[in-house]
Amino acid sequence: MMEADQGERGVAEGALVLFSGGQDSATCLAWALDRFDRVETVGFDYGQRHRVELDVRPRILDAVRGRFPAWAGRLGADHMLDLGVLGQVSETALTRDVEIAMQDNGLPNTFVPGRNLVFVTFAAALAYRRGLRHLVAGVCETDYSGYPDCRDDTMKAVQLALNLGMESRFVVHTPLMWIDKAETWRLAASLGGEALVELIRDETHSCYRGDRSQSHEWGYGCGECPACNLRAEGWRRFRDGMSPS
Repeated sequence: MMEADQGERGVAEGALVLFSGGQDSATCLAWALDRFDRVETVGFDYGQRHRVELDVRPRILDAVRGRFPAWAGRLGADHMLDLGVLGQVSETALTRDVEIAMQDNGLPNTFVPGRNLVFVTFAAALAYRRGLRHLVAGVCETDYSGYPDCRDDTMKAVQLALNLGMESRFVVHTPLMWIDKAETWRLAASLGGEALVELIRDETHSCYRGDRSQSHEWGYGCGECPACNLRAEGWRRFRDGMSPS
């Protein structure tokens, strides 16, 4: 794991959270707010099929400010970057209206090549201008869809390239890298209690199909895509772990 991945509470430095509006990035936002005095957020519009995730982002940020007074003063500016060119060069199930399936190379067609590399690079450029040293991303290789740009080795390489290319001392934090979805729910509970779990369940969006017409005990989504399946199974194991034996 990268430098100081667990962070230090009360560090008098700023962080930029790559905040999509999904479960993982919302948990990472809470993680950052628990550790840094100044936290800003950045989202990316790349023509994603599930663009509804961008619509829920402001509601989540407003809810954090309203429901968690201890964090409200730390939560700073939100930024939205237009990366439409990424969608233009991608032929994937997240950028085109096609059926989700596995490809011949062993990767699901929801994989958007270069997406996280581009995201972290643009986030670093923004953080450079905003005077923020810490970048927080919700990537994970324990409970994921096989994306190579979510792996720990990839994030280490990106951090090295950013620091060499910008002559900076960025730290890329990946607090979810080695935990599964059930543990992600548990992390949220440990950070913000049932109030944060409820916020993440009701307001975040992770469904690849962008479906918010169906409500489940774990949140909104189609209930069939890989993202919904991971979220639902993680919720089940999280709740089962909380049940008295």
